[in-house]
Amino acid sequence: MTDPQWLDDVEMRAWLGYVRTRDLIAAAIGRDAGRAANLSYVEYSVLVYLADAPGQRLTFADLAGALEWSQSRLSHQITRMQKRGLVSRETMPHDQRRTVAKLTPAGGQLLITAAPAHVRSVREHMIDVLDRDQLATLAEIYDVLVDHHRGTKPTAPVGRLQTAAPGED
Repeated sequence: MTDPQWLDDVEMRAWLGYVRTRDLIAAAIGRDAGRAANLSYVEYSVLVYLADAPGQRLTFADLAGALEWSQSRLSHQITRMQKRGLVSRETMPHDQRRTVAKLTPAGGQLLITAAPAHVRSVREHMIDVLDRDQLATLAEIYDVLVDHHRGTKPTAPVGRLQTAAPGED
């Protein structure tokens, strides 16, 4: 067995910087979203993916894939959100074995209410902290990492967590 290739100082700074900022930013945005709309960051993410989908519905498989979650985790999350009236669970008419999550009118309205606070929080805790060149570099870095982990060739950015008002780009 060979010794691991330990991280050097720059590699360790990059790794720990990513881990720490991911946790700090997500926690800050989550706190802000909870105060503004009684909506967790996770709930907001689910609502955004559904709002952006055709017919405001996605199969559990597609939604779990978009969120990078297991279908079991998604099922539990959808159950909690269903109890709040934010989403509904339906079977597909042409394939009763498949389930879709659908955004409800109440979920859509809450997303519209939460979006301005969400984008303010994203700006406050990340975007406005960096200058334009830093943002462009960070975006390029994340494109490379996402492409690597999805096993795809570098492409134009795919997917997004909505920071524009719902329905706007």
